[in-house]
Amino acid sequence: MRHVFVSGCYDIIHAGHVQFFREAKELGDFLTVSFASSEVLWKHKQRRSSLPDEHKKGILEALEVVDQVVIGTGNEHGLDFLEDFRRLRPDILAVTEDDQYGDLKRSLCAETGAEYIILPKTPPQYEPVSTSQLVKWIRAPKDAPLRVDFAGGWLDVPRHARSGGYIVNCAITPKVSLRDWGYERNAGLGGSGAWALLNGHAGVDEELDLGVGWQDPAVIRETGLCIWRSGPRPSLELKTDGSLLRGLLALWWSGKQHDTPAVADQNRDYAAIEKASLLAREAVLTASVERLGQAIAASYAVQLSEGMDPLPKVEGCLGRKYCGGGFGGYALYLFESTAHRETFVNARPEARSIEPYSNWEQE
Repeated sequence: MRHVFVSGCYDIIHAGHVQFFREAKELGDFLTVSFASSEVLWKHKQRRSSLPDEHKKGILEALEVVDQVVIGTGNEHGLDFLEDFRRLRPDILAVTEDDQYGDLKRSLCAETGAEYIILPKTPPQYEPVSTSQLVKWIRAPKDAPLRVDFAGGWLDVPRHARSGGYIVNCAITPKVSLRDWGYERNAGLGGSGAWALLNGHAGVDEELDLGVGWQDPAVIRETGLCIWRSGPRPSLELKTDGSLLRGLLALWWSGKQHDTPAVADQNRDYAAIEKASLLAREAVLTASVERLGQAIAASYAVQLSEGMDPLPKVEGCLGRKYCGGGFGGYALYLFESTAHRETFVNARPEARSIEPYSNWEQE
């Protein structure tokens, strides 16, 4: 009888593991599966186990292809199964091509006389997934806010950052989910950041990889009305719940989508953007809606200088500007009263009310 041994964390057992077990079993007649104990998992990967060890052991033992299950409790990194391996003396240690501890396992096989076999990557029977991906998916929220930016847009793009500048923005409701997205797409509201968060990704790195800034995933994860320092990574100076803006915000759909990466390096007046950001920061620090309207108007003036289409003028509006990179998408309107906001929304089917959102409201 040829005894095959495999080891791993197998923290959340999925179909890819089962396929690996089947292919390992084909190398011999008897398959032992060793998994790292919850204590080892915490010590070596700083991660809690998804199940108590005995429950995980029971699931693995229930698999028809598995003949024996042992729990690795050793302290040696990558060889937590060492004691059981020496005791059982299997004929084969089977590993995957991407095994991180190949050198250690080869040495162990040379010491014990076991055959070290690397199983080649075969076409997956199921869509590939990792335990880390599953953990991120489980931790992902069921819904998330989008965002509007008042001033300082583009100063979150590392190559355009200015040490004295700020980005002032606000998470908004209604929120979105993977099943219910109540806004237009590619619209300047940070949708890509929300989408990444809803799928369990960090978001910031994904946005930076696109060549744009980090403000979308930063404020969507943080929520609230925020002041961020301009720089290569998110640095939060101040967060408020945005209550001073309740009843005063609306969006107007321009009728066309926009593409932020395509205009990220267009010529623009970054000095004027920085000046608007300082005005917006002061507005938040002093809780002045009127001053924030001035900052929005200053940001809009920069957008017009880039060649964006003028936005409709509205009575009672303190400030208006395109969201995100502009050249389409939604435009933000800040009003001096709720009555003016509601008049605007009721008169225009392409307009809608929004409210600031902070996760403080759920605590």
